[in-house]
Amino acid sequence: MRPNIKKLDPLARLAYEALDDLKGQDITVLDVTKLTTVTDTMIICTGTSNRHVKSLAQNVAEEAKHAGYQPLGLEGTEQGEWVLVDLGGVVVHVMQVQARAFYQLEKLWAVADEAEAPVEAKPKKKPAAKKAATGKSKPAAKPATKKAPARTAAKKPAVRKAAVKKAAKPAAKKAPARKATRK
Repeated sequence: MRPNIKKLDPLARLAYEALDDLKGQDITVLDVTKLTTVTDTMIICTGTSNRHVKSLAQNVAEEAKHAGYQPLGLEGTEQGEWVLVDLGGVVVHVMQVQARAFYQLEKLWAVADEAEAPVEAKPKKKPAAKKAATGKSKPAAKPATKKAPARTAAKKPAVRKAAVKKAAKPAAKKAPARKATRK
């Protein structure tokens, strides 16, 4: 599913094309302007191996430099499981499949989108007591609740006796001490 890259700002388009040129998989572009002040766009991409993830991130950084944008940071190139390229207004996450499935960044930023959705009004609760014609209120019926069964007196001593029997047993029988005899 390729997003409409013509609508992206020039830096995001450049990063997207740099990832696409080296066969980055499942490239997702998220507009996070309403959610954070750190960046405007997040791009998440999957690489097939450590080497592929590193080369995707390096390509984004190099293409940005050639276009006149200075990358602010490049993190995670040593391990190659998750590399972050910070271009200021665009942050690029290049991840291996396992890391992307574990962290689920798209889901993390989608939670914030759901929080902005309008909440439906809850219906008003009915009053608990109705007033009779005399002006007195009737007590509201209490809902039936399950109570935990009470312990009976017969069960308590049996439990205690078993515990006392276990404690009374010696751990191991000791051999009687030998008396020293003189010859």
